[in-house]
Amino acid sequence: MPVIRVEMFKRTQEQKRNLARELTAAFVNTCGGNKEAIKILITEVDKNDWASGGVITADKKDII
Repeated sequence: MPVIRVEMFKRTQEQKRNLARELTAAFVNTCGGNKEAIKILITEVDKNDWASGGVITADKKDII
């Protein structure tokens, strides 16, 4: 049972649906296997709870 973990900023439900579909297809195309066995865990993080380079992401400009 492959598990794909994704940590990302909050996205729409439609974006998450598309991501799950594309990740599953990419895994099957690359590694083979049954798409039903692939599990995807999406953890959404608020921009106030993520930092890089010593700066909270919410404080940066031009961040998607």
